[in-house]
Amino acid sequence: MPSGGPVDTIEVRRVAGRGLEDANWWCRERRAILAGELLRFSAPGAAVDVGAGAGAAARLLGEHGWHATAIDLDPDAVAVARAHGVEAYVGDARYLQLPGEGFDLALALEVLEHVEEDRRAVAELARVLRPGGTALVSVASDMALWSARDVSAGRVRRYGRRGLVELLEGAGLLVERVWSRGVLVRPVPRLLRHRMSRRDDLAPLHPALNGALRVSAAVERRLPVRSWPGTCLFARTRRPG
Repeated sequence: MPSGGPVDTIEVRRVAGRGLEDANWWCRERRAILAGELLRFSAPGAAVDVGAGAGAAARLLGEHGWHATAIDLDPDAVAVARAHGVEAYVGDARYLQLPGEGFDLALALEVLEHVEEDRRAVAELARVLRPGGTALVSVASDMALWSARDVSAGRVRRYGRRGLVELLEGAGLLVERVWSRGVLVRPVPRLLRHRMSRRDDLAPLHPALNGALRVSAAVERRLPVRSWPGTCLFARTRRPG
């Protein structure tokens, strides 16, 4: 896996090409989380999505009035994003060819766990943010869940809450909130370890399983479990200023 780290772009391209993004339970849940975070802003501005894959988050940003730029290491993923009308460019999370202090919002959703030099990638997120700008980060969590499935997906680590906070604060970002998702589905990765192929990570799930996971995600939103161990961590941070 190149250390610039596209987010499992083989799977993302397949999902986008088949029109499955709207059906996959986790793609839907991640969009719902992002949409909720956008409500915190008084007005849309300029956003960059680093490790954007096929551009699903960038398209959502556009639907909410943001001017979104998508960056991904994989030229094929960038081509898919452009085909969907996204302003997308090939780029490395560690060396963003973007001006400093140019964005009100920076996204890195399930990216950093693919990047060997994660500190450099986070420093780049901080650099391109305007003073007072927000970075929203999500990562695969908890090395206790590590398996060959992570290796096949190109991950080099999973994060604990403390390690993620230290990483973000080390880049000078102020961590406003960290929360878990995937608390109720935490047993699922172990149950699905037999599906080892990287190509299967976002392959169509059986409709019954996909539906059950969607229900569990909806239920989880209403439960006070965001400090519990899950499968994913989200962090909202701000550049001082």
